[in-house]
Amino acid sequence: MTYGHTPVMADEVARLIDGGPGSVYVDATVGGGGHAERLAELAGPAGRVLGLDRDPAAIEAAGKRLRKFGDRVVLVRTRFSELEAVVRETGLGRVNGVLFDLGVSSAQLDEVDRGFSFHGEGPLDMRMDPASGGPTAADLLADLPQSELARILRDYGEEAWASRIAAFIVKSRQRSRLETARDLVEVIKQAVPARARRRGPHPARRTFQALRIAVNDELGELERALAQVPSVLVTGGRVVVISYHSLEDRIVKRAFREAEKGCRCPPGLPECRCGGERTLRVLTRRPLTPGEREKAANPRASSAKLRAAERL
Repeated sequence: MTYGHTPVMADEVARLIDGGPGSVYVDATVGGGGHAERLAELAGPAGRVLGLDRDPAAIEAAGKRLRKFGDRVVLVRTRFSELEAVVRETGLGRVNGVLFDLGVSSAQLDEVDRGFSFHGEGPLDMRMDPASGGPTAADLLADLPQSELARILRDYGEEAWASRIAAFIVKSRQRSRLETARDLVEVIKQAVPARARRRGPHPARRTFQALRIAVNDELGELERALAQVPSVLVTGGRVVVISYHSLEDRIVKRAFREAEKGCRCPPGLPECRCGGERTLRVLTRRPLTPGEREKAANPRASSAKLRAAERL
């Protein structure tokens, strides 16, 4: 796998997260190391960067890119929902900034054998960590009831034809197991009416997104990781999150809003009884988006939304 990682909204990330020379940062989705490289430059010789990723190919690629920084950069193969534990185990103490650049990388999409892309004939794997032992996308398609398949496509892909696609998948798997991206794409094309296929993006895009999210529990991972952010940040430290679809963005927006509010008591109570404390101050009331020049140069950035908050 080749990681030619172009970091999305790198200038905006640097401006919001910069804690000055000697700072300590966590890149919770290190990928090919593009953002981590920028963070290491911001931190300087006295600073540190901890990079996390559950994809072994990403860790390998980031290691090559970041080798020039020596032991100032530490890479750990893990889920970002292990954020708090890994920060503690590496002895970094509280950090000045945490970055999440969510979603699937261009390198993962380009690697046919990973099954993330609806182009080509790769096996329907879709696991961020192929060695995890968890079910593949092909396993879900073979084993889940029709109603659960429809729910996944509807909830995680926001697919208008979720029920129809699920029904066609169940009918198709009675003949043979869906093993490759091409197998699934053909079923989706049969399920989605021709008039709908002619409009908008590729008809399989939402289904592939939904299955990837389900296979990797991406939304659950994000919720668990965001809940840990306040405990690892120093006062005044920043968290920056770049998301690429509305499901992720809504989770980030809600997590930041709840951390800023603190109190989680039902509306109407005369006083707070939950004992909740405010831990974050939201810095981006509306998400930042890439400029036209960046979107033209890096199409992956087109759907990006950036939100940031500061530890109180």
